[in-house]
Amino acid sequence: MNQKKVILLVDDEESILSAIRRELADEPYEMLTATSGQEALEIMVEHNVSVLIADFRMPEMDGMELLKVAKEKYPATIRMMISGHANITILLKAINENIIYKFITKPWKDSEELKSIVQQAINYYNLRQERDLLLAEVQQYREQAAQ
Repeated sequence: MNQKKVILLVDDEESILSAIRRELADEPYEMLTATSGQEALEIMVEHNVSVLIADFRMPEMDGMELLKVAKEKYPATIRMMISGHANITILLKAINENIIYKFITKPWKDSEELKSIVQQAINYYNLRQERDLLLAEVQQYREQAAQ
């Protein structure tokens, strides 16, 4: 659980990816980027992504579609959406259906806000990983006790 966490940033605008990378440069994360939903899914096959941050508006596969696929294929990954153009109805649906953990507005207020949101996601990821380990131990104990 102490391994370096992987953050995957997905936005069709390279300038946004660069800005986020700069904001989080001092953080102890491995940062990966993709400029499309399809590219992000290909990266996720190769890497254990802890946090996925996707733009809402992207060509071909929008952020919501990417996050839905990620939820299905990689349920342990914490998913967040970033956008300056989110539809409140779609956003509420995404939150209520547990598709996203948090929503980040573009532009974000400052680097501390962005760092804090990403750190909260990492903490949540760590807690869920710890919970899953404890549940597995309890299950193993129950199976041994039943024998």
